Amino acid sequence: MDELLPRIEIEPANPATASVIWLHGLGADGHDFEPIVPELQLPAELAVRFIFPHAPQIPVTVNGGHVMPAWYDILAMDVERTVDVAGLEASSQAVGTLVEREIERGIPAHRIILAGFSQGGAVAYHTALQWPERLAGLMALSTYLATGDRLQLADANRDLPILVCHGSHDPVVPESLGRQAVATLQAQGYQPDYHHYPMEHAVCLEEIRQISQWLQSVLQ
Repeated sequence: MDELLPRIEIEPANPATASVIWLHGLGADGHDFEPIVPELQLPAELAVRFIFPHAPQIPVTVNGGHVMPAWYDILAMDVERTVDVAGLEASSQAVGTLVEREIERGIPAHRIILAGFSQGGAVAYHTALQWPERLAGLMALSTYLATGDRLQLADANRDLPILVCHGSHDPVVPESLGRQAVATLQAQGYQPDYHHYPMEHAVCLEEIRQISQWLQSVLQ
């Protein structure tokens, strides 16, 4: 996974001064969150580049071994207990390569946000909390902290702004797992901003508005 992940990139009207790398969920692709960009209605002066990588196509155990886009294998339905750590770490390294590329393109680490939905959020957690340079923020949507017991937390990101959003009726990743991630973070001294919405495993308009406000606050 040393090569850059295939991806969609949406450039702002002005030359980019910040980047959001946003990871989709199991079975989706980078196009999944592409329509949200205009809905965020970010001011032009923020000049945010959005990067939506496509996960590799791999066999997924819980889906009978069928090949689909996935950041790592799902070995069992109890997603928080049985984790394909090697696969998750490989995807995290691939995302890290995208972060490094943004830095090479002139976006400093402190202007880069990692975001992820569901399985993508688990990779975003793993990558951001261990990143050795200060990032702008971490956005975890309808997800869980899959590798909390093995993270080497980076001192540079000990006060990282973290937005956590979850659906209170989520049948795929129960809200209890989102709250559990928040509790784990709080125990480590982080102060995540937690929001929940009356929805299932999805994104809603109210959440999109919250994401927009949060992005503007951390990138102002």
